[in-house]
Amino acid sequence: MSPVLSGVLQFAALAVALGLSYRPLGDYMARVYSSDRHLRVEKWIYKAVGANPNTEMRWPAYLRGVLAFSAVSVLFLYLLQRLQGHLPGSLGFVAIPADQAFNTAASFVANTNWQSYSGEQSMGHVVQTGGLAVQNFVSASVGIAVAVALVRGFARSRTGELGNFWSDLVRGTVRILLPISVIGALVLVACGAIQNFSGIHEVGQFMGGSQQWNGGAVASQEAIKELGTNGGGYFNANSAHPFENPNGLSNLFEIFLILVIPFALTRTFGRMVGSVKQGYAILATMVTIWVGFTALMMWTEFAHHGPAFDVAGGAMEGKETRFGISGSSIFSVATTLTSTGAVNSFHSSFTGFGGGLQLLGMQLGEIAPGGTGSGLYGMLIMAIIAVFIAGLMVGRTPEYLGKKIGTREIKFAACYILITPALVLTFTAIAMAMPSTRDSMANSGAHGFSEVLYAYTSGANNNGSAFAGLNANTEWFNTSIGLAMLLGRFLPMVFVLALAGSLAEQKPIPETAGTLRTNKPLFTGLLVGTILIVTGLTYFPALALGPLAEGLAS
Repeated sequence: MSPVLSGVLQFAALAVALGLSYRPLGDYMARVYSSDRHLRVEKWIYKAVGANPNTEMRWPAYLRGVLAFSAVSVLFLYLLQRLQGHLPGSLGFVAIPADQAFNTAASFVANTNWQSYSGEQSMGHVVQTGGLAVQNFVSASVGIAVAVALVRGFARSRTGELGNFWSDLVRGTVRILLPISVIGALVLVACGAIQNFSGIHEVGQFMGGSQQWNGGAVASQEAIKELGTNGGGYFNANSAHPFENPNGLSNLFEIFLILVIPFALTRTFGRMVGSVKQGYAILATMVTIWVGFTALMMWTEFAHHGPAFDVAGGAMEGKETRFGISGSSIFSVATTLTSTGAVNSFHSSFTGFGGGLQLLGMQLGEIAPGGTGSGLYGMLIMAIIAVFIAGLMVGRTPEYLGKKIGTREIKFAACYILITPALVLTFTAIAMAMPSTRDSMANSGAHGFSEVLYAYTSGANNNGSAFAGLNANTEWFNTSIGLAMLLGRFLPMVFVLALAGSLAEQKPIPETAGTLRTNKPLFTGLLVGTILIVTGLTYFPALALGPLAEGLAS
């Protein structure tokens, strides 16, 4: 079987699996967030944190819950790392340095999982499982909760109430993420991933030195790492490590875990607003971009010219032979179009255009299908922008899902789409102006610039993957990327929740002959065009200096 045909069949199998899970999972999540019933374990949690799950919140109260919970999470994870040397199960590792502990705490709470450390050489079992894995669950649940709050803003009228943050957080964790992760971990163990709490083992002598292997609760962390679109690996090699991702079957299953909730949330959205066709329109937009990016990535990695490429059958540098170009390309697109950041290959070794596609996928806002929750609310913000543009073209007040998109709403949407590019480009410009940055760059020229641009694009968009030629374990990068991750995660949430509150206060507007039909293919095309044009106008100069220049020169 040719590698190209293998890639097509893998993609087809993935699409079928996602299609079969789309309706039942989407409907189930809609029931979870619409139910008035609380499970017994959920009641225990509410009592422990002193929350009343039946109290409706307006958007400022909902936002305070998000920020307070996340602030406490950052502090807890920071202290856990700083005290690691005094904890049981530390495997002899000492405390994480202050700047790196801040970076890691910000990273995992922001659902970014950027790692400037090697997990098997830095983190013991308590920090890995009791700190990082816990944040994999709750940070993903926070993202879904904010998305559900925005959906309620569209679904409700004449009220500013968006639900209860604590209820949404607990339900997302207990009823959605935990049960699917248990099943996912069992599948990964069956595929060969490890799951234990063993220590460090010396396994032999190699080239004059010894090699050591760590054990760990890898399969359980790997499952939520992908399902929650987190991405932080137990090992430095991430999903390229055979303990995390043993073979082609586990590779395809991990891609499925990355995509299943973000895609299914469009069904949840359609159910909660009372029109599944609206959900299908958002889904069609996501799928169009995802399929297009996957096809382009496979083309550029297979079609690159040169003697080495011809012998290998494509651009195999930095890719695992057990996955090949197809499995690596599909995984790469899935992880950069979502906020996952997990890698099964060395992104810095992709072709110039391949690296550019990875960057562009993140710069779109990771909305195709995006992260757990963040992909849906990011796409809905872009839908509002598209409706606004359509209204300008026909001279009509824009409407979306029966709500008027007025001055207030478009200001919130505009602030949302501007904040992340501002963070990426500002931090990149400052870093490139600093002489010390050159010492961290493994390459000069266009590829070296791409390393820095990729780092801040990944951080501010809460992705977490890297052009790993960049040494980001410095005080400057740990601090600046940490700030980019926190600001890139929580500032957009401010505007999302403010927009949700504004929409919920409106009274519904009846459809007329002049209303734009947002459940039709025409709107899907408009939305895809809006996303590509807005992103292109924002990032094209930076991309031209980096991956485009490198691709044209090779």
